[in-house]
Amino acid sequence: MTSLTELIPAPLSVSTWGERVFVLDEDTTLTAGPGVGSAERWLRTTLQAATGLPLREGAPGRAARNAVELRHDDGLPPGAYRIAVRDDRALITGGDPAGAFAGAQTLRQLLGPDAFRRAHLGRTRWELPEAEIEDAPRFRWRGLMLDVARHFMPKEGVLRYLDLMAAHKLNVLHFHLTDDQGWRIEIRKYPKLTGTGSWRARTKIGHRASPLWDDRPHGGHYTQDDIREIVAYAAERHISVVPEIDVPGHSQAAIAAYPELGNSDVVDTASLNVWDTWGVNPNVLAPTDDTLRFYEGVLEEVLELFPADAGPFSPFVHIGGDECPKDQWRESDAARKQIGELGLADEDALQSWFIRHFDSWLAERGRRLIGWDEILEGGLAPGAAVSSWRGYSGGVAAARAGHDVVMCPQQWVYLDYRQDAGPDEPVPIAYVRTLEDVYRFEPVPQELTPEESARVLGTQANVWTEVMEDQGRVDYQVFPRLAALAEVAWSDLPAPADRDYAGFERRMAAHYRRLDALGVAYRPPTGPLPWQRRPGVLGRPLDGPPPSA
Repeated sequence: MTSLTELIPAPLSVSTWGERVFVLDEDTTLTAGPGVGSAERWLRTTLQAATGLPLREGAPGRAARNAVELRHDDGLPPGAYRIAVRDDRALITGGDPAGAFAGAQTLRQLLGPDAFRRAHLGRTRWELPEAEIEDAPRFRWRGLMLDVARHFMPKEGVLRYLDLMAAHKLNVLHFHLTDDQGWRIEIRKYPKLTGTGSWRARTKIGHRASPLWDDRPHGGHYTQDDIREIVAYAAERHISVVPEIDVPGHSQAAIAAYPELGNSDVVDTASLNVWDTWGVNPNVLAPTDDTLRFYEGVLEEVLELFPADAGPFSPFVHIGGDECPKDQWRESDAARKQIGELGLADEDALQSWFIRHFDSWLAERGRRLIGWDEILEGGLAPGAAVSSWRGYSGGVAAARAGHDVVMCPQQWVYLDYRQDAGPDEPVPIAYVRTLEDVYRFEPVPQELTPEESARVLGTQANVWTEVMEDQGRVDYQVFPRLAALAEVAWSDLPAPADRDYAGFERRMAAHYRRLDALGVAYRPPTGPLPWQRRPGVLGRPLDGPPPSA
Protein backbone atom coordinates (compact mmCIF):
# COMPACT_ATOMS: atom_id res chain seq x y z
CA MET A 1 0.00 0.00 0.00
CA THR A 2 1.25 3.46 -0.93
CA SER A 3 1.13 6.27 1.58
CA LEU A 4 -1.39 8.99 0.82
CA THR A 5 1.55 11.42 0.83
CA GLU A 6 3.34 9.61 -2.03
CA LEU A 7 0.99 10.32 -4.93
CA ILE A 8 2.25 11.85 -8.21
CA PRO A 9 0.82 14.15 -9.48
CA ALA A 10 -0.17 15.58 -6.11
CA PRO A 11 -3.96 15.68 -5.64
CA LEU A 12 -5.91 18.76 -4.58
CA SER A 13 -6.89 17.40 -1.19
CA VAL A 14 -6.61 14.24 0.93
CA SER A 15 -8.68 13.55 4.04
CA THR A 16 -8.03 10.48 6.18
CA TRP A 17 -10.47 8.54 8.36
CA GLY A 18 -8.16 6.87 10.84
CA GLU A 19 -5.84 3.91 10.39
CA ARG A 20 -8.27 1.37 8.95
CA VAL A 21 -7.75 -0.13 5.51
CA PHE A 22 -9.92 -1.80 2.90
CA VAL A 23 -8.41 -5.19 2.04
CA LEU A 24 -9.10 -6.48 -1.47
CA ASP A 25 -9.49 -10.25 -1.69
CA GLU A 26 -10.85 -13.07 -3.85
CA ASP A 27 -14.42 -11.88 -3.24
CA THR A 28 -13.86 -8.18 -4.05
CA THR A 29 -16.05 -7.00 -6.92
CA LEU A 30 -15.42 -4.27 -9.48
CA THR A 31 -18.23 -2.54 -11.28
CA ALA A 32 -19.08 0.65 -13.14
CA GLY A 33 -22.14 2.76 -13.65
CA PRO A 34 -23.16 4.33 -16.98
CA GLY A 35 -20.57 6.42 -18.81
CA VAL A 36 -17.39 5.20 -17.10
CA GLY A 37 -17.01 1.77 -18.66
CA SER A 38 -13.67 2.55 -20.31
CA ALA A 39 -12.07 3.29 -16.92
CA GLU A 40 -13.59 0.13 -15.45
CA ARG A 41 -12.28 -2.03 -18.32
CA TRP A 42 -8.78 -0.60 -17.98
CA LEU A 43 -8.76 -0.98 -14.20
CA ARG A 44 -10.04 -4.56 -14.31
CA THR A 45 -7.49 -5.67 -16.90
CA THR A 46 -4.62 -3.93 -15.13
CA LEU A 47 -5.40 -5.05 -11.60
CA GLN A 48 -6.35 -8.61 -12.50
CA ALA A 49 -2.93 -9.06 -14.07
CA ALA A 50 -1.00 -7.41 -11.23
CA THR A 51 -2.91 -8.70 -8.20
CA GLY A 52 -4.10 -12.11 -9.37
CA LEU A 53 -7.56 -11.25 -7.99
CA PRO A 54 -10.62 -12.14 -10.12
CA LEU A 55 -12.38 -8.80 -9.41
CA ARG A 56 -15.71 -10.15 -10.56
CA GLU A 57 -18.38 -7.76 -11.77
CA GLY A 58 -20.79 -6.56 -9.13
CA ALA A 59 -24.15 -4.83 -9.27
CA PRO A 60 -23.70 -1.10 -9.98
CA GLY A 61 -25.16 1.59 -7.78
CA ARG A 62 -25.44 -0.45 -4.62
CA ALA A 63 -22.28 0.70 -2.76
CA ALA A 64 -21.82 -2.90 -1.66
CA ARG A 65 -19.24 -3.97 0.85
CA ASN A 66 -15.98 -5.43 -0.47
CA ALA A 67 -16.48 -3.60 -3.75
CA VAL A 68 -14.68 -1.12 -5.95
CA GLU A 69 -17.15 0.94 -7.95
CA LEU A 70 -16.80 3.68 -10.55
CA ARG A 71 -19.54 6.23 -11.19
CA HIS A 72 -20.19 9.39 -13.14
CA ASP A 73 -21.06 12.52 -11.15
CA ASP A 74 -22.40 15.59 -12.96
CA GLY A 75 -21.51 17.65 -9.90
CA LEU A 76 -17.79 17.30 -10.60
CA PRO A 77 -16.09 19.37 -13.32
CA PRO A 78 -14.66 17.69 -16.44
CA GLY A 79 -11.47 15.78 -15.69
CA ALA A 80 -12.08 15.82 -11.94
CA TYR A 81 -12.55 12.81 -9.69
CA ARG A 82 -13.19 11.82 -6.10
CA ILE A 83 -12.07 8.62 -4.37
CA ALA A 84 -13.76 7.59 -1.15
CA VAL A 85 -12.48 4.48 0.65
CA ARG A 86 -14.44 3.58 3.76
CA ASP A 87 -16.28 0.67 5.40
CA ASP A 88 -14.64 -1.95 3.19
CA ARG A 89 -15.58 -0.35 -0.09
CA ALA A 90 -14.00 2.10 -2.57
CA LEU A 91 -15.96 4.50 -4.73
CA ILE A 92 -14.42 6.42 -7.64
CA THR A 93 -16.59 9.18 -9.09
CA GLY A 94 -15.59 11.18 -12.13
CA GLY A 95 -16.96 14.35 -13.63
CA ASP A 96 -16.62 12.67 -17.02
CA PRO A 97 -15.03 9.47 -18.38
CA ALA A 98 -11.58 11.08 -18.32
CA GLY A 99 -12.03 12.02 -14.67
CA ALA A 100 -13.05 8.48 -13.75
CA PHE A 101 -9.98 7.17 -15.59
CA ALA A 102 -7.72 9.58 -13.69
CA GLY A 103 -9.26 8.31 -10.45
CA ALA A 104 -8.55 4.73 -11.50
CA GLN A 105 -4.91 5.68 -12.05
CA THR A 106 -4.72 7.11 -8.54
CA LEU A 107 -6.31 3.98 -7.10
CA ARG A 108 -3.56 1.90 -8.71
CA GLN A 109 -0.93 4.12 -7.07
CA LEU A 110 -2.60 3.57 -3.68
CA LEU A 111 -2.19 -0.21 -4.05
CA GLY A 112 1.60 0.11 -4.21
CA PRO A 113 4.34 -0.39 -6.82
CA ASP A 114 3.49 -4.06 -7.42
CA ALA A 115 0.17 -2.91 -8.90
CA PHE A 116 2.22 -1.54 -11.82
CA ARG A 117 3.48 -4.98 -12.84
CA ARG A 118 2.04 -7.08 -15.66
CA ALA A 119 1.91 -10.31 -13.69
CA HIS A 120 1.16 -11.36 -10.13
CA LEU A 121 4.24 -11.83 -7.95
CA GLY A 122 2.47 -13.93 -5.34
CA ARG A 123 1.56 -11.11 -2.96
CA THR A 124 -1.52 -12.04 -0.97
CA ARG A 125 -2.60 -8.76 0.68
CA TRP A 126 -3.75 -5.70 -1.22
CA GLU A 127 -4.83 -2.71 0.87
CA LEU A 128 -6.37 0.69 0.29
CA PRO A 129 -6.14 3.30 3.07
CA GLU A 130 -9.46 4.66 4.30
CA ALA A 131 -9.49 8.22 2.98
CA GLU A 132 -11.15 10.65 0.61
CA ILE A 133 -9.20 12.21 -2.27
CA GLU A 134 -10.52 15.10 -4.33
CA ASP A 135 -8.66 16.10 -7.43
CA ALA A 136 -8.91 17.97 -10.72
CA PRO A 137 -6.44 19.03 -13.44
CA ARG A 138 -5.08 22.56 -13.61
CA PHE A 139 -4.57 22.51 -17.40
CA ARG A 140 -6.58 20.90 -20.15
CA TRP A 141 -3.56 20.16 -22.40
CA ARG A 142 -0.99 18.01 -20.61
CA GLY A 143 1.28 16.63 -23.25
CA LEU A 144 4.36 14.88 -24.52
CA MET A 145 5.86 15.59 -27.95
CA LEU A 146 7.52 12.40 -29.20
CA ASP A 147 9.87 12.66 -32.19
CA VAL A 148 9.82 9.36 -34.06
CA ALA A 149 11.28 10.85 -37.26
CA ARG A 150 14.92 11.19 -36.18
CA HIS A 151 14.97 7.73 -34.60
CA PHE A 152 12.02 5.49 -35.32
CA MET A 153 10.13 4.05 -32.35
CA PRO A 154 8.30 0.83 -33.25
CA LYS A 155 4.57 0.72 -32.64
CA GLU A 156 4.92 -1.33 -29.46
CA GLY A 157 7.13 1.41 -28.01
CA VAL A 158 4.55 4.08 -28.81
CA LEU A 159 1.81 2.04 -27.12
CA ARG A 160 4.10 1.67 -24.10
CA TYR A 161 4.58 5.44 -23.95
CA LEU A 162 0.84 5.96 -24.07
CA ASP A 163 0.58 3.78 -20.98
CA LEU A 164 3.36 5.76 -19.30
CA MET A 165 1.59 9.00 -20.16
CA ALA A 166 -1.69 7.70 -18.76
CA ALA A 167 0.05 6.68 -15.53
CA HIS A 168 1.11 10.33 -15.14
CA LYS A 169 -2.31 11.77 -16.09
CA LEU A 170 -1.02 13.24 -19.37
CA ASN A 171 -3.60 13.48 -22.14
CA VAL A 172 -1.99 14.69 -25.40
CA LEU A 173 0.55 12.83 -27.54
CA HIS A 174 2.05 15.29 -30.03
CA PHE A 175 3.26 12.79 -32.63
CA HIS A 176 6.18 14.19 -34.68
CA LEU A 177 5.90 11.94 -37.74
CA THR A 178 7.95 13.63 -40.48
CA ASP A 179 11.29 15.40 -40.73
CA ASP A 180 14.45 15.57 -42.83
CA GLN A 181 15.66 12.25 -41.40
CA GLY A 182 12.56 10.16 -42.02
CA TRP A 183 8.88 9.97 -43.01
CA ARG A 184 7.01 7.64 -40.65
CA ILE A 185 3.36 7.47 -41.76
CA GLU A 186 1.98 5.49 -44.70
CA ILE A 187 0.26 7.70 -47.29
CA ARG A 188 -1.31 5.46 -49.91
CA LYS A 189 -1.57 8.19 -52.51
CA TYR A 190 2.19 8.73 -52.32
CA PRO A 191 3.82 5.35 -51.60
CA LYS A 192 7.39 6.61 -52.05
CA LEU A 193 7.05 8.73 -48.91
CA THR A 194 7.63 5.52 -46.98
CA GLY A 195 9.16 3.43 -49.76
CA THR A 196 12.03 5.93 -50.06
CA GLY A 197 11.52 8.48 -47.30
CA SER A 198 11.24 6.19 -44.29
CA TRP A 199 14.86 5.05 -44.16
CA ARG A 200 18.36 6.46 -44.41
CA ALA A 201 21.60 4.75 -45.33
CA ARG A 202 23.51 5.77 -42.21
CA THR A 203 23.14 7.94 -39.11
CA LYS A 204 25.33 10.47 -37.36
CA ILE A 205 26.23 9.33 -33.83
CA GLY A 206 26.03 12.23 -31.41
CA HIS A 207 26.03 15.92 -32.27
CA ARG A 208 26.37 16.91 -35.91
CA ALA A 209 30.02 17.89 -35.29
CA SER A 210 30.80 14.34 -34.17
CA PRO A 211 33.11 12.32 -36.46
CA LEU A 212 31.23 9.11 -35.61
CA TRP A 213 28.75 7.35 -37.88
CA ASP A 214 26.50 4.33 -37.57
CA ASP A 215 26.76 2.77 -41.03
CA ARG A 216 23.69 0.58 -40.61
CA PRO A 217 20.53 1.66 -42.47
CA HIS A 218 17.93 3.08 -40.12
CA GLY A 219 14.23 3.26 -40.80
CA GLY A 220 10.68 2.20 -40.22
CA HIS A 221 7.18 3.54 -40.57
CA TYR A 222 3.67 3.02 -39.28
CA THR A 223 1.11 1.47 -41.59
CA GLN A 224 -2.30 3.08 -41.66
CA ASP A 225 -3.63 0.27 -39.50
CA ASP A 226 -0.78 0.88 -37.04
CA ILE A 227 -1.86 4.51 -36.81
CA ARG A 228 -5.50 3.52 -36.28
CA GLU A 229 -4.41 1.17 -33.50
CA ILE A 230 -2.30 3.86 -31.83
CA VAL A 231 -5.16 6.37 -31.99
CA ALA A 232 -7.68 3.86 -30.63
CA TYR A 233 -5.32 2.72 -27.86
CA ALA A 234 -4.75 6.35 -26.89
CA ALA A 235 -8.48 7.12 -26.91
CA GLU A 236 -9.13 4.25 -24.50
CA ARG A 237 -6.71 6.02 -22.14
CA HIS A 238 -8.30 9.43 -22.77
CA ILE A 239 -5.26 10.66 -24.70
CA SER A 240 -5.65 12.76 -27.85
CA VAL A 241 -3.06 12.12 -30.57
CA VAL A 242 -2.08 15.26 -32.49
CA PRO A 243 -0.11 14.37 -35.65
CA GLU A 244 2.64 16.62 -36.95
CA ILE A 245 3.36 16.81 -40.69
CA ASP A 246 6.20 19.33 -40.93
CA VAL A 247 6.11 22.03 -43.65
CA PRO A 248 7.72 23.89 -45.38
CA GLY A 249 11.06 23.17 -43.67
CA HIS A 250 12.28 19.89 -42.18
CA SER A 251 11.17 18.19 -45.39
CA GLN A 252 14.19 16.53 -47.02
CA ALA A 253 12.78 13.02 -46.54
CA ALA A 254 9.72 14.01 -48.58
CA ILE A 255 11.88 15.72 -51.22
CA ALA A 256 14.11 12.63 -51.47
CA ALA A 257 10.98 10.60 -52.25
CA TYR A 258 9.43 13.17 -54.62
CA PRO A 259 12.15 15.54 -55.94
CA GLU A 260 9.57 17.81 -57.59
CA LEU A 261 8.62 19.01 -54.10
CA GLY A 262 11.99 20.78 -53.73
CA ASN A 263 13.46 23.90 -55.30
CA SER A 264 14.80 22.06 -58.34
CA ASP A 265 15.73 25.26 -60.15
CA VAL A 266 18.47 25.98 -57.59
CA VAL A 267 19.47 22.52 -56.34
CA ASP A 268 19.63 19.05 -57.88
CA THR A 269 16.76 17.64 -55.83
CA ALA A 270 16.93 14.31 -57.69
CA SER A 271 20.29 13.67 -56.00
CA LEU A 272 19.01 14.25 -52.46
CA ASN A 273 18.70 11.36 -50.04
CA VAL A 274 17.01 11.13 -46.67
CA TRP A 275 19.25 13.23 -44.44
CA ASP A 276 21.68 11.33 -42.22
CA THR A 277 22.82 14.10 -39.88
CA TRP A 278 21.28 16.76 -37.64
CA GLY A 279 20.68 20.50 -37.63
CA VAL A 280 18.66 22.98 -39.70
CA ASN A 281 18.45 21.70 -43.26
CA PRO A 282 18.60 24.15 -46.20
CA ASN A 283 16.49 21.91 -48.46
CA VAL A 284 12.92 23.12 -48.02
CA LEU A 285 9.71 22.69 -49.98
CA ALA A 286 9.14 24.69 -53.12
CA PRO A 287 6.42 27.30 -52.44
CA THR A 288 4.26 26.29 -55.40
CA ASP A 289 0.65 25.40 -55.98
CA ASP A 290 1.74 21.87 -56.90
CA THR A 291 3.36 21.49 -53.48
CA LEU A 292 0.15 22.67 -51.82
CA ARG A 293 -1.87 20.10 -53.79
CA PHE A 294 0.56 17.34 -52.81
CA TYR A 295 0.28 18.10 -49.11
CA GLU A 296 -3.47 18.45 -49.34
CA GLY A 297 -3.43 14.85 -50.54
CA VAL A 298 -1.25 13.89 -47.60
CA LEU A 299 -3.48 15.66 -45.11
CA GLU A 300 -6.67 14.15 -46.55
CA GLU A 301 -5.38 10.75 -45.46
CA VAL A 302 -4.06 12.11 -42.18
CA LEU A 303 -7.51 13.48 -41.28
CA GLU A 304 -9.05 10.09 -41.94
CA LEU A 305 -6.48 8.34 -39.71
CA PHE A 306 -6.76 10.86 -36.89
CA PRO A 307 -10.53 11.46 -36.56
CA ALA A 308 -11.67 14.67 -34.92
CA ASP A 309 -13.86 12.86 -32.40
CA ALA A 310 -11.11 10.68 -30.86
CA GLY A 311 -10.48 13.10 -27.97
CA PRO A 312 -10.86 16.73 -26.90
CA PHE A 313 -7.76 17.83 -28.83
CA SER A 314 -8.17 15.47 -31.80
CA PRO A 315 -9.36 18.27 -34.11
CA PHE A 316 -5.80 19.70 -34.03
CA VAL A 317 -3.25 18.98 -36.76
CA HIS A 318 0.30 20.24 -36.23
CA ILE A 319 2.04 21.52 -39.36
CA GLY A 320 5.42 22.45 -37.88
CA GLY A 321 6.34 25.70 -39.58
CA ASP A 322 9.64 26.13 -37.75
CA GLU A 323 13.24 26.55 -38.88
CA CYS A 324 12.62 27.15 -42.58
CA PRO A 325 15.72 28.75 -44.16
CA LYS A 326 14.80 31.06 -47.06
CA ASP A 327 18.11 30.85 -48.98
CA GLN A 328 16.80 28.59 -51.74
CA TRP A 329 13.67 30.71 -52.13
CA ARG A 330 15.80 33.82 -52.55
CA GLU A 331 17.72 32.12 -55.37
CA SER A 332 14.71 30.49 -57.01
CA ASP A 333 13.11 32.10 -60.05
CA ALA A 334 9.94 30.10 -59.35
CA ALA A 335 9.75 31.38 -55.78
CA ARG A 336 10.35 34.99 -56.82
CA LYS A 337 7.66 34.62 -59.48
CA GLN A 338 5.25 33.31 -56.88
CA ILE A 339 6.02 36.26 -54.61
CA GLY A 340 5.24 38.65 -57.44
CA GLU A 341 2.04 36.93 -58.54
CA LEU A 342 0.75 36.83 -54.97
CA GLY A 343 1.73 40.45 -54.31
CA LEU A 344 3.85 39.50 -51.31
CA ALA A 345 6.62 41.56 -49.77
CA ASP A 346 9.35 38.94 -49.45
CA GLU A 347 10.25 35.35 -48.67
CA ASP A 348 9.04 35.63 -45.08
CA ALA A 349 5.62 36.59 -46.37
CA LEU A 350 5.81 33.60 -48.71
CA GLN A 351 6.11 31.25 -45.74
CA SER A 352 3.15 32.97 -44.12
CA TRP A 353 1.17 32.40 -47.33
CA PHE A 354 2.10 28.71 -47.19
CA ILE A 355 1.00 28.33 -43.57
CA ARG A 356 -2.18 30.37 -43.96
CA HIS A 357 -3.23 28.18 -46.87
CA PHE A 358 -3.29 25.10 -44.64
CA ASP A 359 -4.83 27.10 -41.82
CA SER A 360 -7.82 27.80 -44.08
CA TRP A 361 -7.79 24.33 -45.65
CA LEU A 362 -7.99 22.62 -42.25
CA ALA A 363 -10.60 25.06 -40.92
CA GLU A 364 -12.85 24.30 -43.90
CA ARG A 365 -12.79 20.66 -42.78
CA GLY A 366 -13.62 21.38 -39.17
CA ARG A 367 -10.05 21.05 -37.97
CA ARG A 368 -7.65 23.37 -36.18
CA LEU A 369 -4.10 24.15 -37.19
CA ILE A 370 -1.37 24.28 -34.58
CA GLY A 371 2.27 25.04 -35.29
CA TRP A 372 5.52 26.18 -33.74
CA ASP A 373 5.67 29.85 -32.81
CA GLU A 374 7.28 30.90 -36.12
CA ILE A 375 3.81 30.57 -37.70
CA LEU A 376 2.83 33.82 -35.96
CA GLU A 377 4.93 35.74 -38.48
CA GLY A 378 2.44 37.12 -40.96
CA GLY A 379 -0.68 36.49 -38.91
CA LEU A 380 -3.01 33.54 -38.36
CA ALA A 381 -6.68 32.76 -38.65
CA PRO A 382 -8.61 33.00 -35.36
CA GLY A 383 -8.86 29.24 -34.78
CA ALA A 384 -5.16 28.46 -35.10
CA ALA A 385 -3.04 27.67 -32.05
CA VAL A 386 0.65 28.03 -31.27
CA SER A 387 3.27 25.79 -29.64
CA SER A 388 5.59 28.29 -27.96
CA TRP A 389 9.07 26.75 -28.05
CA ARG A 390 11.45 29.72 -28.37
CA GLY A 391 10.82 30.84 -24.81
CA TYR A 392 7.62 32.51 -23.61
CA SER A 393 7.54 35.38 -26.12
CA GLY A 394 5.73 33.52 -28.90
CA GLY A 395 3.10 32.30 -26.48
CA VAL A 396 2.61 35.78 -25.04
CA ALA A 397 2.21 37.27 -28.52
CA ALA A 398 -0.20 34.50 -29.53
CA ALA A 399 -2.36 34.84 -26.42
CA ARG A 400 -2.55 38.61 -26.83
CA ALA A 401 -3.62 38.11 -30.45
CA GLY A 402 -6.42 35.81 -29.34
CA HIS A 403 -4.83 32.45 -30.14
CA ASP A 404 -4.70 29.39 -27.92
CA VAL A 405 -1.23 28.43 -26.73
CA VAL A 406 0.63 25.34 -25.61
CA MET A 407 3.65 26.40 -23.56
CA CYS A 408 6.75 24.28 -24.22
CA PRO A 409 9.76 26.63 -24.01
CA GLN A 410 13.03 24.90 -24.77
CA GLN A 411 14.67 26.55 -21.77
CA TRP A 412 12.47 24.48 -19.44
CA VAL A 413 10.88 21.41 -21.00
CA TYR A 414 13.13 20.13 -23.81
CA LEU A 415 13.94 16.72 -22.37
CA ASP A 416 16.72 16.04 -24.85
CA TYR A 417 18.69 18.67 -22.90
CA ARG A 418 21.20 17.22 -20.43
CA GLN A 419 20.19 16.57 -16.85
CA ASP A 420 23.54 17.27 -15.20
CA ALA A 421 26.84 18.97 -15.96
CA GLY A 422 28.89 15.93 -14.96
CA PRO A 423 31.23 14.20 -17.42
CA ASP A 424 29.26 10.95 -17.30
CA GLU A 425 26.08 12.48 -18.74
CA PRO A 426 25.47 10.69 -22.07
CA VAL A 427 25.73 12.86 -25.22
CA PRO A 428 25.32 16.15 -23.35
CA ILE A 429 23.01 18.50 -25.24
CA ALA A 430 22.54 22.23 -24.55
CA TYR A 431 21.86 23.53 -21.05
CA VAL A 432 21.45 21.58 -17.85
CA ARG A 433 17.79 21.04 -17.05
CA THR A 434 17.47 19.16 -13.79
CA LEU A 435 14.45 17.50 -12.25
CA GLU A 436 14.10 20.53 -10.00
CA ASP A 437 14.28 22.91 -12.97
CA VAL A 438 11.34 21.16 -14.63
CA TYR A 439 9.43 21.09 -11.34
CA ARG A 440 9.79 24.87 -11.04
CA PHE A 441 8.57 25.55 -14.59
CA GLU A 442 5.52 27.81 -14.74
CA PRO A 443 3.49 27.56 -17.97
CA VAL A 444 1.57 30.85 -17.60
CA PRO A 445 3.70 33.99 -18.13
CA GLN A 446 3.26 36.59 -15.43
CA GLU A 447 2.71 39.41 -17.89
CA LEU A 448 -0.54 37.96 -19.25
CA THR A 449 -3.87 39.31 -18.06
CA PRO A 450 -6.43 36.82 -16.68
CA GLU A 451 -8.24 36.87 -20.04
CA GLU A 452 -5.00 36.24 -21.91
CA SER A 453 -3.92 33.55 -19.43
CA ALA A 454 -7.09 31.64 -20.24
CA ARG A 455 -5.63 31.17 -23.73
CA VAL A 456 -2.91 28.92 -22.32
CA LEU A 457 -4.36 25.48 -22.99
CA GLY A 458 -1.54 23.90 -21.05
CA THR A 459 1.94 22.59 -21.50
CA GLN A 460 3.97 19.69 -22.86
CA ALA A 461 7.47 18.28 -22.72
CA ASN A 462 9.30 17.90 -26.04
CA VAL A 463 11.50 14.90 -26.77
CA TRP A 464 13.71 15.32 -29.83
CA THR A 465 15.48 12.04 -30.57
CA GLU A 466 18.58 12.91 -32.62
CA VAL A 467 20.82 11.34 -29.96
CA MET A 468 18.30 8.80 -28.66
CA GLU A 469 18.86 5.67 -30.70
CA ASP A 470 16.59 3.30 -28.77
CA GLN A 471 13.93 3.01 -26.09
CA GLY A 472 16.43 2.96 -23.25
CA ARG A 473 17.91 6.29 -24.30
CA VAL A 474 14.45 7.82 -24.62
CA ASP A 475 13.54 6.56 -21.16
CA TYR A 476 16.74 8.01 -19.70
CA GLN A 477 16.07 11.48 -21.10
CA VAL A 478 12.35 11.51 -20.35
CA PHE A 479 12.27 10.10 -16.84
CA PRO A 480 12.10 11.17 -14.09
CA ARG A 481 11.63 14.69 -15.50
CA LEU A 482 8.30 13.81 -17.13
CA ALA A 483 6.93 13.10 -13.66
CA ALA A 484 7.79 16.68 -12.68
CA LEU A 485 6.18 18.08 -15.82
CA ALA A 486 3.08 15.96 -15.16
CA GLU A 487 2.71 17.51 -11.71
CA VAL A 488 3.21 21.01 -13.11
CA ALA A 489 0.49 20.33 -15.69
CA TRP A 490 -1.99 18.63 -13.35
CA SER A 491 -1.58 19.93 -9.82
CA ASP A 492 -2.52 23.28 -8.33
CA LEU A 493 1.04 24.25 -7.39
CA PRO A 494 2.16 27.53 -5.82
CA ALA A 495 4.53 29.96 -7.54
CA PRO A 496 7.78 28.31 -8.67
CA ALA A 497 9.92 29.70 -5.85
CA ASP A 498 7.41 28.46 -3.26
CA ARG A 499 7.07 24.89 -4.55
CA ASP A 500 8.03 22.14 -2.12
CA TYR A 501 10.70 20.44 -4.19
CA ALA A 502 12.03 18.57 -1.16
CA GLY A 503 8.56 17.09 -0.70
CA PHE A 504 8.42 16.18 -4.38
CA GLU A 505 11.77 14.40 -4.06
CA ARG A 506 10.42 12.38 -1.13
CA ARG A 507 7.41 11.36 -3.20
CA MET A 508 9.72 10.48 -6.10
CA ALA A 509 11.40 7.90 -3.86
CA ALA A 510 8.14 5.96 -4.01
CA HIS A 511 7.61 6.80 -7.65
CA TYR A 512 10.95 5.32 -8.68
CA ARG A 513 9.63 1.97 -7.45
CA ARG A 514 6.61 2.37 -9.72
CA LEU A 515 8.90 3.19 -12.66
CA ASP A 516 11.00 0.12 -11.81
CA ALA A 517 7.88 -2.03 -11.93
CA LEU A 518 7.00 -0.51 -15.32
CA GLY A 519 10.49 -1.27 -16.65
CA VAL A 520 11.43 2.38 -17.24
CA ALA A 521 15.18 2.94 -17.72
CA TYR A 522 15.11 6.34 -15.97
CA ARG A 523 18.10 8.41 -14.90
CA PRO A 524 18.82 7.53 -11.27
CA PRO A 525 19.08 10.52 -8.91
CA THR A 526 22.71 9.58 -8.27
CA GLY A 527 23.61 9.79 -11.96
CA PRO A 528 23.77 7.47 -14.97
CA LEU A 529 24.41 3.79 -14.52
CA PRO A 530 27.51 2.46 -16.34
CA TRP A 531 25.51 1.19 -19.30
CA GLN A 532 23.63 4.49 -19.63
CA ARG A 533 26.79 6.45 -20.37
CA ARG A 534 28.06 7.16 -23.89
CA PRO A 535 31.80 7.79 -23.50
CA GLY A 536 33.45 9.35 -26.52
CA VAL A 537 30.22 10.46 -28.22
CA LEU A 538 30.33 14.20 -28.89
CA GLY A 539 27.43 16.29 -27.64
CA ARG A 540 26.71 20.02 -27.67
CA PRO A 541 26.95 21.26 -24.09
CA LEU A 542 26.29 24.96 -23.54
CA ASP A 543 27.84 26.57 -20.50
CA GLY A 544 26.07 28.73 -17.99
CA PRO A 545 22.37 29.10 -17.26
CA PRO A 546 19.94 29.03 -20.16
CA PRO A 547 18.78 32.40 -21.47
CA SER A 548 15.62 33.79 -19.97
CA ALA A 549 12.53 32.05 -21.20
